[in-house]
Amino acid sequence: MKIGAFAQAGGVGVETVRFYQRRGLLAVPDAEGVRRYSAADLRRLLFIRKAQGAGFTLEEIRELLALDSGHDHARARELAAARLGALDRQIAELTQARAALHRLADCCARQASGPCPILAAFD
Repeated sequence: MKIGAFAQAGGVGVETVRFYQRRGLLAVPDAEGVRRYSAADLRRLLFIRKAQGAGFTLEEIRELLALDSGHDHARARELAAARLGALDRQIAELTQARAALHRLADCCARQASGPCPILAAFD
């Protein structure tokens, strides 16, 4: 398939395909005129998108793509565990930020005059 159809089938734009190619995640097809992408290329693109959806960075995805699915279980688990740890830290930070914002919004709702507690907290 041509790049436009390839990108659409992968749920991305053409520039995203080119970006992945520049980063070495996707190969640039040999071209004699029009570049064609195969079903294997599409599987790789979908793998990249799903891995990003799981929170993996492009560098982590590069490593996952290089692993042998039959032999590299331990390394894949290590990468997943590291990503889970990072996500847990982000969730904790967001939970703290949410609680702080709730406190500020409640304070603002109770205080009808004077400086706004929300704006004052960010000043």
